[in-house]
Amino acid sequence: MLRWARAWRLPLRGLGPSSLSASRVPFAPSSGGRSGTERRSVLLSYKLLDGEAARPALVFLHGLFGSKTNFNSIAKALAQQTGRRVLTVDARNHGDSPHSPDMSYEAMSQDVQDLLTQLGLVPCVLVGHSMGGRTAMLLALQRPELVERLIAVDISPVETTSNSDFPSYMAAMRAVDVPDDMSRSSARKLADQQLSTVIQDTAVRQFLLTNLVEVDGRFVWRVNLEALAQHVDKILAFPPRQESYPGPTLFLLGGNSQYVHPSHHSEIRRLFPQAQMQTVPNAGHWIHADCPQDFMAAIRGFLA
Repeated sequence: MLRWARAWRLPLRGLGPSSLSASRVPFAPSSGGRSGTERRSVLLSYKLLDGEAARPALVFLHGLFGSKTNFNSIAKALAQQTGRRVLTVDARNHGDSPHSPDMSYEAMSQDVQDLLTQLGLVPCVLVGHSMGGRTAMLLALQRPELVERLIAVDISPVETTSNSDFPSYMAAMRAVDVPDDMSRSSARKLADQQLSTVIQDTAVRQFLLTNLVEVDGRFVWRVNLEALAQHVDKILAFPPRQESYPGPTLFLLGGNSQYVHPSHHSEIRRLFPQAQMQTVPNAGHWIHADCPQDFMAAIRGFLA
């Protein structure tokens, strides 16, 4: 059985006015332990690979529905290839990190700032994919002294609602109905079948299903779907900023992805005047999964 201390067996809550039945796959509700409305960081789950302390560490921030394990192989390889420390992090409401009702980029940035300071990893090389890329961008704009250089992976500081399928993914996940006490393989197969009615891409379904975990004979979504659904518009946008980040910046784009449009370039240049663009041919939005060798080569080249 897959143990998960932060899973509670509560029913899914509906995306709209009507709620889904309690028999459907539950998710872990918000748990903060913080009182009041003041924004506070949460203690993020992370994995740190050792390396030379004299050089800035590589810090990887995953995207929506992802986790630090998305970068396991890449982190190990880059630690060996560069000799640097490599940190992978679970964002709030993802992976093994705590749940919180606040899913703003300001909150996610503060989480990472606090963790980097706690671990003594500043300044660092901040690498963020999609949602993690926006967290990284905001952190660099807010606290440029903490970021030696920045890599934003297939994302920009411009809203991407028009071409995002994430809201439909959330609705499909919330509608999944898996009976209790099924085997893990049977539960995943059934959930995959149910997701396939909305999500045709097998790779995307398999990615989402990494969030289906077993707790006490029942299967739950370890991502906080309630908070994600409530804040999806904010997640797909970027907080307005006036200041710029003066450090070296790489926008690494997937050749087959539409997340970063040429119309975004002027805002990229305004906020990140040292930005350079690089495209990985034949890669979609998840560049690190589609073309891991090219992804790592681009990072090494940017560090050189």
